[in-house]
Amino acid sequence: MNIFIIGASGQLGRALQAQYPEAKSADIDTLDITDHHTVDNFDWSKVNIILNAAAYTDVDGAETPEGRIVAWNVNAQAVATLARVAVQNDITLVHISTDYVFDGTNTTHTEEEPLSPLSVYGASKAAGDIAAGFVPKHYILRTSWVIGEGRNFVRTMLGLGQTGVSPTVVADQIGRPTFTYELVRAIHHLLTSNAAYGVYNVSNEGEAVSWAVFAQRIFKVAAFEIAVTDTSTADYCAGKTSIARRPLNSLLDLSKMRATGFTPRDWQEDLTVYIADQLH
Repeated sequence: MNIFIIGASGQLGRALQAQYPEAKSADIDTLDITDHHTVDNFDWSKVNIILNAAAYTDVDGAETPEGRIVAWNVNAQAVATLARVAVQNDITLVHISTDYVFDGTNTTHTEEEPLSPLSVYGASKAAGDIAAGFVPKHYILRTSWVIGEGRNFVRTMLGLGQTGVSPTVVADQIGRPTFTYELVRAIHHLLTSNAAYGVYNVSNEGEAVSWAVFAQRIFKVAAFEIAVTDTSTADYCAGKTSIARRPLNSLLDLSKMRATGFTPRDWQEDLTVYIADQLH
């Protein structure tokens, strides 16, 4: 497989480079995917798989006038450019999406659920999904609560725990985390198992929890005696400006991915491994 990783410096991009050390890779400094001239002039002749891990993920920042422009450029327009390149060069496009393309009113989200984003970020990602879907050879992976090597919720909670700070965390947003090595494992499975092209939900398996319960589990695994105070999304956002609306239920139905022969790992197993690595 001649693989090209885009967004190589992000959480998922780093995990993909570990999985595919021989792959070519780029980030914004080496290939600006928002500049269609740069993308068009790139030599795609030796690439047969694009792994697009690039995204503007500042959910609240996307609600600002400046962030809105960046979000649409990176999450939508750039994906359309990559999709066109993939069609022209018969390249398989693997694109990473998000639970934020849904409004969170369903108990679980299937791949067939109509798009219903609540935020600028969610809308820009939904537009990117539509663009990627025009590529004959495409895998769109919708995922949630991503945890890897970079800024993420687990690292934030561990930092608070190490300084003895008790956080207040929303208790009415429900979902499951996705560790980047699990997401990479799913990508590799799709690419090597002759799975049908299309949209797949990917997260870790296991109990659905709120962010507040997730925080409690993090402190328990890390052996920090830290209390977590519950709050509602409405109370957390009260009085704040440029706060994006978030889906209250991010639980993804994993049955389609399981049907390909992939068995997701329980997130609590991966959380234990992850925390052990972070505190080592």
